[in-house]
Amino acid sequence: MRGNLFLKMFTAFWLVIIAVLASWLLSSNYFDTRAPGPAHLPSHRANHPLPPPHRVMLKLIYDLQNAESGELRGVIERAQRRQNITIYLLNDQGEELFGEAPPAAAVAVADEVRGRRRRALSLSPAGRFSAHAIYRSDYGPLRAVFAFSRGQRPVLAALGDNPWLRLLLAILVSGVVCFALSRALTNRLATLRRASRRLANGDLDTRIQVRAAGGDETDELARDFNSMAGQLQDRMQAQKRLLSDVSHELRSPLARLRIALALAQEQPDTSAAQLDRIERETERLEELIGQLLSTRPQDVPLDTHIDLVALLRHLCADAAFEGTPGGKTIRFECTLDEAVVASHSDLLHKACDNVLRNALAHTGDNTAVTVQLERSGSNYRIRVRDRGPGVPDEALDKIFEEFYRVDDARSRDTGGHGLGLAIARRAVEQHGGAIHARNCDDGLEITLDLPVQS
Repeated sequence: MRGNLFLKMFTAFWLVIIAVLASWLLSSNYFDTRAPGPAHLPSHRANHPLPPPHRVMLKLIYDLQNAESGELRGVIERAQRRQNITIYLLNDQGEELFGEAPPAAAVAVADEVRGRRRRALSLSPAGRFSAHAIYRSDYGPLRAVFAFSRGQRPVLAALGDNPWLRLLLAILVSGVVCFALSRALTNRLATLRRASRRLANGDLDTRIQVRAAGGDETDELARDFNSMAGQLQDRMQAQKRLLSDVSHELRSPLARLRIALALAQEQPDTSAAQLDRIERETERLEELIGQLLSTRPQDVPLDTHIDLVALLRHLCADAAFEGTPGGKTIRFECTLDEAVVASHSDLLHKACDNVLRNALAHTGDNTAVTVQLERSGSNYRIRVRDRGPGVPDEALDKIFEEFYRVDDARSRDTGGHGLGLAIARRAVEQHGGAIHARNCDDGLEITLDLPVQS
């Protein structure tokens, strides 16, 4: 049973129910056999408990022994009318006192209480009969036979008279109930285990059906599993897309390198120009590889203090110079004297520069890119807003993924490799901050929140 949750739960439930049933049976039998009754009733021993309904029988026996002679027939008629019990009173000669001939089964059970026996029980297809010996001063010794021909069937009567049969039946019924309960509780866990195995074998579409509303802890566990499977599927798809994009980005400069080498070999007089192209393509490869490394998680100490005011002024000046040909300008808005944060080397410089250059590349000609710096609670907030086409709402979170581009707004023709915002996100997260984007009426706004240096 070790390691099998179903057997553990089933056994535990069943043992508890058996213990409760046994305790109830023993205690009820103990008190029933000592139930107080009229003083003239025959004694009842623990090994001969009265059959159900024994409390009604006690009352009827008492009435039969103590009623006046003229009231006996009324006692018998009331028992027939109220309790659906037929009573036969037989004398020592086997004659019925009130003339109604008893059935053979009643006579047979009545004969069993002769002598020392006070009570007898008989089961037959005709019904259930219980005989009791009583004594009356006017009639002498009598035998009262109670016939339960309509109220109970023989099998049920046997169960009522035998406490061990009742206990056995209760154990069997409780076993079925415990089995169903344990199976219902462990079925969800078994489903989760099978789903986990399918997921481990590479089936990333694996999901567990969950009830739409409500549910219990197993439904919560299933929801967590589905969420985990969905995130894992997204990560695997992102990894495949990253590998595809990296291979594409590397293939282009490598192809140009091979062409330049071939031209240099075929046309020695143009080797100087081809060597210059080879150098430029090599630098592009080096830059691309450096950007890829910048998007990977790194544990770096934030041991340098940087003033965001000075940093952004410097970056805005450089960006304004680069935007001159298209009439693009940079507007820097800040009321702070300084905004110091903890950083590492040029990590934060790259993040802000990439966001600013992204805005400059996609803002319209003769428009301005707005850069704002302010204090917001325990963070410094940087807002960079362009006047470009923006991005679809469903892509606002995806633009921070490696190599992600929006077809109608961002493409390879605009420059870059689709890594700038991914590098910015990684840098901001390493500073304990957050970055997000939103569409405005006339462009895209990217917000960077960085913790204030304490």
